Amino acid sequence: MNQPYRYNREKATRVAGVTSLKDAIGQLLKAYQLQTRFNETYLEAFWGRIMGPTIASRTNRLYVRDRKLYIEIASAPLRNELVNAKQKLIQLVNKDMGTDVIDDVVFI
Repeated sequence: MNQPYRYNREKATRVAGVTSLKDAIGQLLKAYQLQTRFNETYLEAFWGRIMGPTIASRTNRLYVRDRKLYIEIASAPLRNELVNAKQKLIQLVNKDMGTDVIDDVVFI
């Protein structure tokens, strides 16, 4: 009447092999189409690591919307320098992320 559970290897639905956690999370984000939003959130969270403490400390707000990075900077001279180096900033962020996350930077 009460039989113990026995694992049947032939009826298993899992694919044999080992998948790293990084690959599994990447597949999950791709399956649910969350990769873009994840990259945007990662950029917002690690802005200080990407740009350094000097720029991060003078950044008031930062968000990404429609592949545009919106940055509010408290220092006018720093804002002027970043406006002049806008293409370099875009390349730096995209290189650090490993994919094209932003196409434009807007200073507010």
